[in-house]
Amino acid sequence: MMFDSARLKKFIGTCWDDAIVPSIIEYIRIPNKSPYYDPQWVEHGYMDDAVKLMEAWAREKISALAGATLDVVRLPGRTPVIFIEVPGEGADTVLLYGHLDKQPEMQGWWDGFGPWTPVMKGERLYGRGGADDGYAMYGAITALLALKEQGVSHARCVILIEACEESGSYDLPFYIDHLAARIGKPSLVICLDSGCGNYDQLWLTTSLRGLVMGTLTVRVLSEGVHSGDASGIVPSSFRIARNLLSRLEDEATGRILTDELYVQVPPQRIEQARSAAKVLGPEVYSKLPLAGGTLPMGDDLTELVLNRTWRPQLSVIGADGLTSVADAGNVLLPFTTLKLSLRLPPTMDGQKAAEIATRVLGKDAPYNAQVEVKLDRGSTGWNAPALAPWLEASVARASEMAFGKPAVYMGEGGSIPFMGMLGEKFPDTQFVVTGVLGPHSNAHGPNEFLDIPTGKRVTMAIAQVVADHYMRAR
Repeated sequence: MMFDSARLKKFIGTCWDDAIVPSIIEYIRIPNKSPYYDPQWVEHGYMDDAVKLMEAWAREKISALAGATLDVVRLPGRTPVIFIEVPGEGADTVLLYGHLDKQPEMQGWWDGFGPWTPVMKGERLYGRGGADDGYAMYGAITALLALKEQGVSHARCVILIEACEESGSYDLPFYIDHLAARIGKPSLVICLDSGCGNYDQLWLTTSLRGLVMGTLTVRVLSEGVHSGDASGIVPSSFRIARNLLSRLEDEATGRILTDELYVQVPPQRIEQARSAAKVLGPEVYSKLPLAGGTLPMGDDLTELVLNRTWRPQLSVIGADGLTSVADAGNVLLPFTTLKLSLRLPPTMDGQKAAEIATRVLGKDAPYNAQVEVKLDRGSTGWNAPALAPWLEASVARASEMAFGKPAVYMGEGGSIPFMGMLGEKFPDTQFVVTGVLGPHSNAHGPNEFLDIPTGKRVTMAIAQVVADHYMRAR
């Protein structure tokens, strides 16, 4: 669809500067952690505060879109969703998705910065949730307002903002069923919760890894015992835990040893990984805050991209049973509990992977120690369907218009449960999965930031794609 790109850029830029950024600043102040990290989220009321903030902003803006409606939908005992309908032309529907719940605080923020302390530094807004992905609702509405400002037609659009994504979207299936008649059957889904390899062009996510999370506990004593009395007689619970992990992972290379957890990588994804590696160069790994002289797990950039997107990888992300260094006496500890995060290839069944990992870790414990494996969060990833010719051309046009460079395709190492859910429900639907989480933006970690220029450009790109979607059959 042809429209005045300079006018589009000016409209979207003004909306971001005057209306979006001030609201996201207020949103960052709200510690609305996802329910997995704040079991008392109802009592604390922060989620309601975030919903009210976004609801008020959205109601004012969609008043300019004839017939648009907004509902805050609340099923009993579940996190709320913001559901917006914007009428359009024709019988098709576009679904635009984002979430407003946040990851927990995390340590390591710079002095003067913090998860609930919005700070503008240059053109980057620091604080938890701005990029992951509080901006999504604002960007989606602004894209539609930009089309209206130029009289550009689009299909009916539905904007769905959930509040449980960082907890695995366990509430979302109930809302999808509850709202099924109102959602309809979207022919295009736009997800704004993903990443970008750089801030120079539009990045489309082609796949998302699955995830198994849980704990491994090894207990050898009913209480701690002086290490001078017990060591050499009672085995270390930490050593046994380390031994069990070595069944699953080669500690020298990080390669997962269980062949059942691998899949055949599609040739197209290998080619896309090669192209992405060529575009990024050393930034494949240099974008990460490597400490000192730490090196990546290999020097083949394409293989590093594939490791991150299509191969299983294990991380130990937490521990209990270990005494702090300051308080540690000479005691042989009674137990060690490790929290595990096992990333899965996109097409690996999450539940099956959880069963495999449980079997590998839990059988035949050394010294007959008490071993308990609780892997209860198996979720399957997502592999995008092939782009229709019209959408491939639209994405290319959108990237050139908004960024001045070609689009790039690459898998992401994280998970967005909603994508797999929608892929199963609507197998013929086209997907555009993108986002603003680029180098050093550090979602989930300290010093998360939203790159404002990228937010503006992604908004422009979405406006282009929505316009092209309407025109594709005309």
